[in-house]
Amino acid sequence: MARAFPPPEQPDKSTSNDNPADPAWDVELLRVLVSRKGTQVEAQWAIHPQLKQDLLPNEWQEVMDLMAKATDIVGDRFSKALSEADPMPPGNA
Repeated sequence: MARAFPPPEQPDKSTSNDNPADPAWDVELLRVLVSRKGTQVEAQWAIHPQLKQDLLPNEWQEVMDLMAKATDIVGDRFSKALSEADPMPPGNA
């Protein structure tokens, strides 16, 4: 689900890091995945396990509510874009 990405081979010197010998890592905290099977579109989300543990129950509920809305929006837009770009071919019934 969540992954940490190592710093690039040549670290960007413009980043503000307290210790220049220790380049920053990018950590994926949240992910939204939209998939398609035929005309069915599904949107899912995931959160880094440590972030979930650090949240209070009411904060976790707020994140779940917001991410449910976000995946609905992303899924709807993806579905609309697919219907406009990839119309269903005529059937041979």
